[in-house]
Amino acid sequence: MPQVPILMPQLGESITEATIMRLLVKPGDTVVADQEVVEVETNKAVMGVTTECGGTVVSLLAAEGETLAVGTALGIIDATEAEIERSGATPLAEGEIPAPPAENKTSSGSGNDGAHFRTEGEYRESGAAKPVADGRGLPVPMGVRGAHYLSPRIRARMDELGITEADLAYVIGSGAGGRITIEDFESFLNYVDGWPSRQASPMRRSVASSMQRTWRRPIASAGRPIFMAPIILHRKNHPRKPGITLYFLRALALALAEAPECAGYMVGGRILTPRRIDLGVAVQVADGVMVPVLRGVNEFTMDELIDEYNKVVDQARNRRLDPGYQGGGIATVSNFGGFGLTFASPMPLPSESLILGVGAVQKVPVWSDEVECFIPVEQANIVASFDHRVVDGGDIGRLMLRIAYYLEHPEVL
Repeated sequence: MPQVPILMPQLGESITEATIMRLLVKPGDTVVADQEVVEVETNKAVMGVTTECGGTVVSLLAAEGETLAVGTALGIIDATEAEIERSGATPLAEGEIPAPPAENKTSSGSGNDGAHFRTEGEYRESGAAKPVADGRGLPVPMGVRGAHYLSPRIRARMDELGITEADLAYVIGSGAGGRITIEDFESFLNYVDGWPSRQASPMRRSVASSMQRTWRRPIASAGRPIFMAPIILHRKNHPRKPGITLYFLRALALALAEAPECAGYMVGGRILTPRRIDLGVAVQVADGVMVPVLRGVNEFTMDELIDEYNKVVDQARNRRLDPGYQGGGIATVSNFGGFGLTFASPMPLPSESLILGVGAVQKVPVWSDEVECFIPVEQANIVASFDHRVVDGGDIGRLMLRIAYYLEHPEVL
């Protein structure tokens, strides 16, 4: 009987691998076409791998916890020729055996590979070599100081272990000028080997990579308070009770439509201006954050956006985000007030140069000239973090004035 492989599909643009979360079938099970048989996690979402055609599962070639490349065979199905013809599936050639998963796959099981950032005293007590004075040991290239220079040998070991320069921030170098030697590097690895740890999930690794790339730019933050009474009253009287974050999403969209250069992106000597106001909304999920993107937010009314907003947020919370809502945003709204935080400095995604953070609502005393005394007012802080290469504080100040106007006049949203 012909056999059809279950292949790891291309699950999204730029996604090259995924981690096996659950095997939903076992050898001997009967499956139908387009049935989910494996649940995988990419750096963006949890998705299901489906069958090309119906038949009987002969074998499964992947195990839970493995990270495998796109195109890898996850299993094999026995199918009839009629079913293959009906579904258009591509069977294995006679005698063809799918290649086994690559030997360098990773496992999400627990291991002793976590990092512990110790003090200089702790590190010295661990037996690391003491630093030598400049001019001794291996030479340091001109213009490069200390741990900023890593030898090819160390970089090869870092690539082998999946370690980045940021992971070595607290390693104390014993070479010339504080340079990290291979002995320092191996001593650090030995020191952290016995510490309790857990394997970072694909989501956590994606967040870490994004934040590290973001930090290569000069990110600045500016904030101001917003009177929340108009929004609270508008939401109370609205029959569908829009989410608070949706008000800020709409206000940011309308303000950026007037000043799109505030969400521009620098490439070389040019600053690119957004062609459409596609905005993301940060959604907290297990071990990370997902950012579904709503398209053309300024082109719809608040009422028209409610269903779309609720749908994408629900998909994100369940880690089942449709590819059409992934990536391509020009700015993001992050409501950290839901965690009781009144102020924070959110970080924009590497592909964006602006993020608007929203703090928790507080009752604060504000002086009233009318009654000549302090009165309680409901306020929330908004914070904009931005790429200072693209815009300055004055540009962001004017943008936030427009955001404040829209929020304090929600009827125009």
